[in-house]
Amino acid sequence: MAQAVGAGRGFALLTLVAGSAGLLASWVITLDKFKLLENPHFVPGCSLNPVVSCGSVMKSAQASAFGFPNPMLGLVAYAVVICVGTSLLAGARFPAWYWLTFDAGCAFGVGFVSWLQFESLYRIGALCLWCCQAWVATIVLFWYVTAFAVRRRFLPAPRPLREFLGEFTWLLPVLHTGVVGMLVLTRWWDFWTS
Repeated sequence: MAQAVGAGRGFALLTLVAGSAGLLASWVITLDKFKLLENPHFVPGCSLNPVVSCGSVMKSAQASAFGFPNPMLGLVAYAVVICVGTSLLAGARFPAWYWLTFDAGCAFGVGFVSWLQFESLYRIGALCLWCCQAWVATIVLFWYVTAFAVRRRFLPAPRPLREFLGEFTWLLPVLHTGVVGMLVLTRWWDFWTS
């Protein structure tokens, strides 16, 4: 049987914070979605202008990609992330299959939020600030969990990549988030600069 592996306090805290940020965003969006279903004229507090318009995003078809409001999926997924972070903080150790399953869930999450980013920017034409918080939490979580899996050799990778991820893990989520930020900036450049 493969040896179970734990994680350091920093990784555990990062997992806990990312899960908490995502859960908070999912909770607020879920509450606002229910208010919107009760009253079609409800304006969420984060609808600030034509670009930052949570209501426009919540009313879109993409907001219920699986037939129910997306943030309800987030309530479950981020709660699992919080459980993993709390367990790691308490000293839990998990086998390789657990880490790979966790990383696969994070990969699904980052794929899903990437699709939602594209839809928000180029189809819906509006941003939801709470969604953006969930996007960042998911991006950070994905890159750190994947880097952990590579460093621990749960995912095959050449030695230079393992060493790079050991030293510069922070660089990938910063670049990924930076690219999304630049896409947001350029998509509405005229709005931001007028």
